[in-house]
Amino acid sequence: NPVFSGGMVFSDGVWYDPKDHLFKLWYFGHGTGYTTSKDGIHWDPGTNVLSGETDSQTVWLDLEETSKRFKMIRSVIASNDCRGQIYYSPDGVEWNHVGQTGSWGDRSTFFYNPFRKIWVISVRHGWGQPRARRYWEVKDLAKGPYWGEAGEPQYPPFWIGSDSLDPERPDYKIPCQLYNLDCVAYESLMLGLFTIWRGQPGPREKPNEVCVGFSRDGFHWARPDRRPFCPVSEAPGDWNYANVQSAGGCCLVVGDQLYLYVSGRGKGRVTSLATLRRDGFASIDGDFFGGTLTTRPVRFKGKYFFVNLEAPSGGVWIEVFGEGGKLLTSDRIKGDKTLLPVTWKGADDLSALAGKPVQLRFHLYDGKLYSFWISPDKSGASHGYVAAGGPGFTGPVDTVGMAR
Repeated sequence: NPVFSGGMVFSDGVWYDPKDHLFKLWYFGHGTGYTTSKDGIHWDPGTNVLSGETDSQTVWLDLEETSKRFKMIRSVIASNDCRGQIYYSPDGVEWNHVGQTGSWGDRSTFFYNPFRKIWVISVRHGWGQPRARRYWEVKDLAKGPYWGEAGEPQYPPFWIGSDSLDPERPDYKIPCQLYNLDCVAYESLMLGLFTIWRGQPGPREKPNEVCVGFSRDGFHWARPDRRPFCPVSEAPGDWNYANVQSAGGCCLVVGDQLYLYVSGRGKGRVTSLATLRRDGFASIDGDFFGGTLTTRPVRFKGKYFFVNLEAPSGGVWIEVFGEGGKLLTSDRIKGDKTLLPVTWKGADDLSALAGKPVQLRFHLYDGKLYSFWISPDKSGASHGYVAAGGPGFTGPVDTVGMAR
């Protein structure tokens, strides 16, 4: 539902800043708008922090650079040439221009990949061509994105686009294209929000929809579910009747939920909030009769096992197998929580198995298993990335677990 009517995210950025314990939102309007919130739902009136027309922009909170905590690239067209204008800021309000990218398409964005410690420029592929993405990575955001012009050998190479698995709208029958891709580190992988263009043959604005993908390296993507994650409405006048777009930072971790801010066009230009159970992108489901899931051999650090489980009347129990057979069996775990500790028969924890290859077999019935992890802490801190942050977290990873 709409939570901010003063402007819309068109990437831009929504972050939780642990320094002053505020949600911060930059938005697309007459220039670059900015607003804050204590709870992520009720927002202060916005104000412009940077003037000048822009076609798209991304804001990133970098907790490792005190004087350059906020980084922004604005897509600006001048003299029929579109480039990204790069800005740094200590507070997200006062911005300093530090450089520009090479020539790019208007809906280009950027993100940070902490697994490889690089900045990635998600470049819109060409003008007048099927919408897709080109790829450019740099260590220094202010010095690196100076590629050549389109058609030159050093121009960003083709990265990813839509394909035949993206379903066409039955009323348009137009092949899909990839309109935009926003990414962020979430737990042990990169989360991608893919804005899929499905045509625009009539007076209605683009019925773009946001879909989900996942990556282990930030370059190669898996998109097993092509259904819209944030769909358009088919009712004229609804806020999401057209052009649904994701926010820079993708999502925030707020208690047991993920907050995802998206925009749409149809009832003014507004920013809306969608919520999802933490880790709720996918689940393994067991019916009343139950079933099993056995992992590939894995090695782990830590000793305390946790699950994100929705099984108030069912449950799960786990067996651990080594090269010589079964090593441990857990007690039955039931409940509906995003963080449930697992206890073991004959062992206090899994410390004796750390670093050794094991397989885990889950016996699940009448419930949904969203995720599992092994932590060094009794609190259940995952030590994975928390996307655009959230209340209780002091940095880019979860070091608090139940303490939050």
